[in-house]
Amino acid sequence: MKFSLCIPMYNESSIIEDTARQLSAYMQANFDDYEVIFSNDGSKDGCDKIVESLHLPSVRVVGYEQNRGKGYAVRTAMLAAKGDYVMFTDADLAYGTDVIGTVRDAFLAHPEADMVIGSRNLSKDGYEGYTPIRKLASKTYIKVLCLAGGFKLSDSQCGCKAFTQDAVKKIFTRCEVDRFAFDFEAILWAVKYGMTIHEIPVKIINHRESSVNLVRDTLKMLRDLVKMKRRIKKAKI
Repeated sequence: MKFSLCIPMYNESSIIEDTARQLSAYMQANFDDYEVIFSNDGSKDGCDKIVESLHLPSVRVVGYEQNRGKGYAVRTAMLAAKGDYVMFTDADLAYGTDVIGTVRDAFLAHPEADMVIGSRNLSKDGYEGYTPIRKLASKTYIKVLCLAGGFKLSDSQCGCKAFTQDAVKKIFTRCEVDRFAFDFEAILWAVKYGMTIHEIPVKIINHRESSVNLVRDTLKMLRDLVKMKRRIKKAKI
């Protein structure tokens, strides 16, 4: 069983060497067959060169010259991945490294699952370290978007998701969203195909300042959701 880990990056030179070394050490210690793919989203700070210069085993970089957005970076890496299971998470390792093994174990324990999603709402300490206002804002944001999307997931916006190789091919070859609504598009396609989604509890380990504006970004995501739902509903599979 081969496991692929995909990391989108955009101007992450300040942290990317540490991230690459942490991931390489963790994967070597916990997986017999793996690959780590860093997807460079048109970075201008040389973070792709930093990763390449480390010459870490089973670590490679894919990417393109012009910034296209996180969704495009994730899609590029997912479609380049060769693993039986393919996971993406953020370059700051917000959920730590142990979550990678937890995802692998979830697939093995639930062979019917096509997709495994991390959820901060399934763990009592999932939002540990958040201020009360930020926690409320995050939960409200997720709830509104999930209601609009018609999902029964507890945390559709968690930046920790994984797929079987078959699900990757079906979903990401049809995805079109390049920026932050790409999570919802992937879930909509999974629902369209009747795929089984399994959630696992996760906890934020490393905090980074959120760039989400609750009102502005919720309204934009709602507009994007409406468009995606119409397009995917009409699509033939």
